[in-house]
Amino acid sequence: MTEVAGGPSVPEPSEIRALKQCLLCRNHGREQHGVAASCLEELRSKACDILAIDKSLARVTLVLAEDGTVVDDDDYFLCLPANTKFVALAGNEKWAYNNSDGGTAWITQESFDGDETDSGAGLKWKNVARQLKADLSSIVFLSEEDLQMLIDVPCSELAQELSQSHVAVQGLQNTLQQVLDQREEARQSKQLLELYLRALEKEGSILLKQQESKAGLGDERDAVDTGIGESSSEIALTSQILTALKEKPAPELSLSSQDLELVAKEDPKALAVALNWDIKKTEAVQQTCNQELSLRLQQVQSLYSLRSISARKSSLPGEVQNPKQAKRDPT
Repeated sequence: MTEVAGGPSVPEPSEIRALKQCLLCRNHGREQHGVAASCLEELRSKACDILAIDKSLARVTLVLAEDGTVVDDDDYFLCLPANTKFVALAGNEKWAYNNSDGGTAWITQESFDGDETDSGAGLKWKNVARQLKADLSSIVFLSEEDLQMLIDVPCSELAQELSQSHVAVQGLQNTLQQVLDQREEARQSKQLLELYLRALEKEGSILLKQQESKAGLGDERDAVDTGIGESSSEIALTSQILTALKEKPAPELSLSSQDLELVAKEDPKALAVALNWDIKKTEAVQQTCNQELSLRLQQVQSLYSLRSISARKSSLPGEVQNPKQAKRDPT
């Protein structure tokens, strides 16, 4: 190092280090400060000044906010990326790790309990957002509470968490709202269906008593039943399906898609005889089964579509897609 007469010493070019942008915070606080330092000692000194730590009373240790790694080597410090967050620990303070805190592991449990209402809700939606970011098709399995929570999150915050544009996140929130609306419609439809089936059962019991009281019509009923009974022998439904149709209050919800298709395609008269129902009740149940089958097919198509979108979103922003291979010349 050379000295200029009458002035301060001038460092050699090899001793001049570039400033690194860093973030500083305390172990028991959320407020963070942006600083620039060329070495670890300079960062430690600035941490004491900015965070009001008396370095003469206690040694200050700098750790990574992400995982609590102690940073005490200048070479390691220089290898860290810009805007790395550091936690300043004074004296015997210990960094507390929480693997489910959504990236705020530097907050100790004491601090977290002190502000449970604020941070708890924030951490929960971030965890759900990360789950959605990893697999977009998981939207089908989210609870209604989780769906509503992501819908209520400000678009800008959700966009930052998902690393997506505001337009893309707005479209995602619209999709979440549609899924929520569909579930509410399904719930209301199920309730209406249960009421309808109860009414049909009540009506069926009344009709059965009326028919039993009319002994003179017994021969005619037997003749009609015999005529339809010939086609009932050709019913493709298993006893398990028939039992579900008879005993379940909403049988379409307990049957598989294949069973629903069999019920919907069955001859109404033959099915009515097999179930000992009137034709109106039988046709109503077949219609309900057909509607449930259509709804499930729509859900499957939506799932495939969401998985396709998830596959496209999972590619890195800078990743170059493989070009389509040119068709080979038949000659």
